Amino acid sequence: MSNRRSLVTGGGGFIGSHLVRQLQENGDVVRVLELPDVPLPANVEVVRGTICDPHVVRKALKGVQRLYHLAANPNLWAQKKSDFNRVNFEGTRTIFAEAAKHDLEVIVYTSTESIVTGNALRNVPVFSALECQLNEMPGPYCKSKLLAELEALKAAEGGLPVVIVAPTLPVGPGDRSITPPTRMILDFLNVKTPAYLDCRFNMADVRDIAQGHILAAVHGKPGERYILGNENITLSQLLMWVEEITGLHMPKKRIPYWLALATAAISEFVADYMTHKPPMAPLAGVRLARYPMHFDCSKAVNDLGLPQNSVRQAVADEIEWLLDNGLVMRRLPLLREI
Repeated sequence: MSNRRSLVTGGGGFIGSHLVRQLQENGDVVRVLELPDVPLPANVEVVRGTICDPHVVRKALKGVQRLYHLAANPNLWAQKKSDFNRVNFEGTRTIFAEAAKHDLEVIVYTSTESIVTGNALRNVPVFSALECQLNEMPGPYCKSKLLAELEALKAAEGGLPVVIVAPTLPVGPGDRSITPPTRMILDFLNVKTPAYLDCRFNMADVRDIAQGHILAAVHGKPGERYILGNENITLSQLLMWVEEITGLHMPKKRIPYWLALATAAISEFVADYMTHKPPMAPLAGVRLARYPMHFDCSKAVNDLGLPQNSVRQAVADEIEWLLDNGLVMRRLPLLREI
């Protein structure tokens, strides 16, 4: 058993829960900083609270050698827009301010691929070194994550051993919070989305992304960004996989971008001022669909050894998990009945 203690902020989340398990399998003593209402496994050290509270962060960092900072609001919509800045930016700033008081081996900061797409040319894969400006961000989530990454870069320039990883869309089992990529697949399974806006994106097995965090801690260079992704696909290709895996007929009707944008604007207005529930299509998500979300992940593969397991199999594993947890409302002809 290793004497290394690793702290994972947001260890109850989709990527975080897989990271916690993998760290334990590697022999680390794992401590998790997580909100009070998020379930966690019994065999981890737990500090409950928010990354916005310096006293909580200070307590969580005591005796830690490695820090994995994943905690964030990952959604593309929130009723209170300032929550994105408070958690994603201010919380990250608190993390680095407290981390500077400790002698840490490495800090792995989890950014997002969403902030490196804005000024990319279409049909050209996005590289890990691409930079974007705040005015290019399509919504408050992306703005807050860009500000947070700039804070991480500033911390690295100041001497902290900060390595940045930017996961692409994670897919696989265990997404209890139903993050946007899982919500997209689930809505297609449950016929809540009868048509689709075709777009391009990169997907990776969530278990590979979690492993990429550990590899970044071992092999990553401070101040560098590594895109943790795998396969560049289109939404129409993903729907074809879902149809092949489940036997369900997926939507064949495509809608133009202008119509998707108008629908999202109306949907978000209704969510903001009437229902106060997440919109079917967040405006930021539709705006992101304009960008070429295809990525060159070779830096993470070559420098870190990032695994590249089958994305199609990860989709199948996610659908099985959704089925097991009673979230699929239809019988799947090619899988067992609910």
